[in-house]
Amino acid sequence: MYYKYIVLYFIIINLIGVGAMALDKYKAEKNKWRISEMTLVLITFLGGGIGTIFGMYKFRHKTQKWYFKYGFPIILILEIMIIITMIVKGIL
Repeated sequence: MYYKYIVLYFIIINLIGVGAMALDKYKAEKNKWRISEMTLVLITFLGGGIGTIFGMYKFRHKTQKWYFKYGFPIILILEIMIIITMIVKGIL
């Protein structure tokens, strides 16, 4: 029953991730105030890995920084492993 809220959360956080990457790219091109890298990492850490990774490559933003290029996928893989473990153990 609460699964729909979990799915909705992941949809929203990933849309926020794509939006954050798009906005930061736009602001970078216009030399305006930027979204901090820690905020982008936090969005990824909170479950927005698919969105931030998609946004990173869609908008060609932050792809040269190794800690984004490799860090985001590592965070995503760890989160997937945690979710699978929780499902197997019956927590979710």
